[in-house]
Amino acid sequence: MGTWGTGPFDSDLAADFVDELEGLAHQQVIDVLERAFQRVTSSGARVDGGDGAEAVAAGALVASTIPDSPILIDPDDGLREPLPHLPASLRASARLALNRVLQDGSEMATGWVDSAEADQWRQEVHQILQVLEARTDH
Repeated sequence: MGTWGTGPFDSDLAADFVDELEGLAHQQVIDVLERAFQRVTSSGARVDGGDGAEAVAAGALVASTIPDSPILIDPDDGLREPLPHLPASLRASARLALNRVLQDGSEMATGWVDSAEADQWRQEVHQILQVLEARTDH
C-alpha cells in the first residue's frame, strides 16, 4: 500500500475507493459507503488496514456533505460529481466505524512508524468524527 500523508485520501487504497464510486447511481454510492463502514464495525477484534483506510475516506466524504462542514475535499481527491443526499443513518455508521479505526486492534491506529504522523492522522480522524457528531438542524 502506498501512503504519502496522513489525510483521509493520502493512500492508494483510499484513492481506489473513491475511484470505485465514480459513475455509480446514487443508491449504489450509498450502498458502497455503508459497506465500507460495515466491514470495519463487523470485523471483530482486528480492523484490517485497508478496510480502515476505506472507512476513513468514506467518513470524510460523508462529513463533507454536512452543511457548513469544515471537511473540504480537494477536487483531485474527491468525486467528479457531487455526492447524493445521504441518509442520517450513514452518519451513525460512519461514527461507529471511525471510532473502531481509532481503537487498539486497528492496523491504521498502530501502523504508523512516525509518532508525529500518527498524532496528525488521529487529529484528522477526530476532526471528521466531530463533524459527524455535530447536530444539524438543516
